[in-house]
Amino acid sequence: MPTPRPSAPRNRYDRLEWAGAFGDLGTLIPFVAAYIGVLGIDPFGVLFAFGLSMVACGLVYRTPFPVQPMKAIGAVASIQAVQSAVVTPAAVHAAAFATGLLWLLLGLSGLMARLARWVPPAVVIGIVLGLGMGFMLQGVRMALGTPGQWGVAAVGAGLLLALRGQRRVPAMFVLLLFGVGVGAWQRPELLQQLATFSPSPRLPAFALGGVGAQELFVGVVLLALPQLPLTLGNAVIAVTAENNRLFPQRPVSEGRVAVSTGLMNLLGGAVGGVPMCHGAGGMAAHVAFGARTGGSVVILGSVLLVLALGFSHAVQTLFALFPPGVLGLILFATGLQLALGSSVLPAARGERAVVLACAGLCLWNVAAGFGVGLLLHALWRRSGGRG
Repeated sequence: MPTPRPSAPRNRYDRLEWAGAFGDLGTLIPFVAAYIGVLGIDPFGVLFAFGLSMVACGLVYRTPFPVQPMKAIGAVASIQAVQSAVVTPAAVHAAAFATGLLWLLLGLSGLMARLARWVPPAVVIGIVLGLGMGFMLQGVRMALGTPGQWGVAAVGAGLLLALRGQRRVPAMFVLLLFGVGVGAWQRPELLQQLATFSPSPRLPAFALGGVGAQELFVGVVLLALPQLPLTLGNAVIAVTAENNRLFPQRPVSEGRVAVSTGLMNLLGGAVGGVPMCHGAGGMAAHVAFGARTGGSVVILGSVLLVLALGFSHAVQTLFALFPPGVLGLILFATGLQLALGSSVLPAARGERAVVLACAGLCLWNVAAGFGVGLLLHALWRRSGGRG
């Protein structure tokens, strides 16, 4: 008789899971703040969709399976909103809903599994390595690109090193307290504003009623379609590989990840959220600060749900308390965790070249690195796979 596979451990909600829950703030806060501050999207729908999706993923996957903003859509939407009035909140909601339909179709039809089989391991390693290095560079730019933040980042790094491996007092708790303290010292008016906010209960409402032909066109053509290669490479294939490497007793498939990506974007579009995805970087962020089960994602999702249902009007002020130096440091630690996890290169010299070329391009554009990596690997195979 075949040996039964051991069941996945239950979610935990201890101090390490709580610490790991906030490991992805370096990605979450800047993108959500841009959607709210630049595009004027109602914080309620954004937080509600993220929170509910995180709770569902934590309970279903039982690993630190992340839910993140789709980065390409977030960047394009923010830039276009500044340069023109083409991208509106309704267009972003339409992009989320269209993205959800597409990934749900790919997952349920079995096409996602076929696409995943065409992607060689060398390309997956290259994407993960490139993402890790990209997160590190982005963290450095965030910490050093704002006046007065390099000292904040240096002190935060010292705290992380001093508390490395400390289970009794997880480093993330100390880092967050340090960040809030610095934010309050640098901008004391934020604390005064927060003190004036009282709970303002809200319930979700249908957000697609105002989507017309123009918003649908912008959401699908300008926002959703350019994101597809990035989502395929990072948010489906790479995160699946990262989950199965870190948690082999709790494996997932690309088809299953595509389905969950589809469902949470259908939800997000309907309630006024933004396009969301999974991502290898998000998983590395949670793991880097102590998360080992889905409890961490449930915790973060529950916090966001509480903020959405009672305090969505205070979110922008709350986010502003976290200084860029601390968020940049979190991103750097995330990137380091991700890069170290992909440091074992293939034995063949040709495949190592594919990994490095793919990783280098992913520093600039993940979709480009993904495409060129596939091309280089195909050429290497056609040459006989020698060297």
